[in-house]
Amino acid sequence: MTNRAARSADLAKGSHGLAKDHAPHDFTKGLASHGLAKDHAPHGLARASRLVPPAGPQRVLTLAQLSNSVGDGAYYVTSALYFTHVIGLAPERVGLGLTVAWAIGSLVGVPLGGLADRRGPRGTAVLLALATAAAVASFLLVRGFVPFVLAACAYASAQSGLAAARQALLAGLIPAGERTGLLAHLQSTLNAGLAVGAGLGGLALHAGTRAAYLGVFALDAVSFLLCAALLLRLPPVPPVAVRRGHGLGVLRDRPYVLVTFLNTVLLLRMPMLSLGIPLWITERTEAPAWLVSALFVLNTGAVMVFQVRMARGVTGLVTATRAIRRSGLVMLASCAVFALSSGASPWVAAGVLVAGAVLQVAAEMQQSAGSWQLAFDLAPADRMGEYQGFFGTGVTVARTMGPLVLTALLVGWGTPGWLLLGGLIAGASYGMGPAARWAAAARGCGRSHHSGGTRPAAAIPS
Repeated sequence: MTNRAARSADLAKGSHGLAKDHAPHDFTKGLASHGLAKDHAPHGLARASRLVPPAGPQRVLTLAQLSNSVGDGAYYVTSALYFTHVIGLAPERVGLGLTVAWAIGSLVGVPLGGLADRRGPRGTAVLLALATAAAVASFLLVRGFVPFVLAACAYASAQSGLAAARQALLAGLIPAGERTGLLAHLQSTLNAGLAVGAGLGGLALHAGTRAAYLGVFALDAVSFLLCAALLLRLPPVPPVAVRRGHGLGVLRDRPYVLVTFLNTVLLLRMPMLSLGIPLWITERTEAPAWLVSALFVLNTGAVMVFQVRMARGVTGLVTATRAIRRSGLVMLASCAVFALSSGASPWVAAGVLVAGAVLQVAAEMQQSAGSWQLAFDLAPADRMGEYQGFFGTGVTVARTMGPLVLTALLVGWGTPGWLLLGGLIAGASYGMGPAARWAAAARGCGRSHHSGGTRPAAAIPS
């Protein structure tokens, strides 16, 4: 048990470097080339058209996502060791600083999204991409805890605002029927970029020098500069007229708040992959510790290959809530399978864990597609950035509170904890249907295939 506890402690410490549980959550990948014969060219072109977004705004948005996700991937795998080993901060202080930073960032994201509505999402997104690049570069100058917290707050705030502004930009440029498919491409691109970036970060970890770590942060800063340049190539989306009398803003929209809350519960799957399952494997099963990495690769690869296909049938409120209900049942089954791995022999436990991971990623892809569509259809067209900034707070809350919940349930309670977690997610998935209908009725948009206006809500994965 001593070795097992040591392994889990190492994994828990390492999770601080994965600020995004991609999982991730904010898009497409795996767009491999196909060596087809000439007489199969039409079939190949049709297949490629389903994998690669068409030329125009969709492809530019995808390239922008790819550019900064490569930098982020390198940052995520090296940042914790840079802050602790190079700067010399205690791991506990790094965790505290990042928690404070992302809490502030989630709050700031809502007014920054409102700014994108009032000033235009393209210009706001470009400025926030530049601000993110500057915030990443500022980490190169950090030498103590207070400057670290200030830099982290700037980084988290700029990232949260950028996500909201890009969501509003996507909503203004992409027709309603094409948005969920594009978001699936973006999710797949995100995973591909993170994988490439993680490989580059691994080279820096292997070198282990200060210069190598600084090179990673410089790469991430440059990736956001490239993102800003790509976003400038998009056509502008005009700002919307500001309506007075919103008071508490999105918080007054109780149906939308409920939908966001239920989505936050569904997002407990994010820390499950990065923290819950690793701790379960090392604390409660006899499976080899390297299986943690294998399951992460399995999840990432599955999203790369299948996310676009899984999202294809989600076209409106009805199909979105149906996909979310299915995801809840599949996630419940996944939790039950994970629970069966306790007490089994090492290789039996490994096989059971792989089966559970397959179910988990299938549920993840269905839930993602359904949530994206709801975020499209349930927010008002003239307050896109504000609403999507609020919807995005669910990711931060799940990442912040999820580790506490999952540690208590899975490590503390064991099998009953898995079943309770699965039941909680399944219950939230079934509650999403009535909540979405309430929100649609309140918005006056109770149709299933599109939302009115030229700018219905969109949610770019983060």
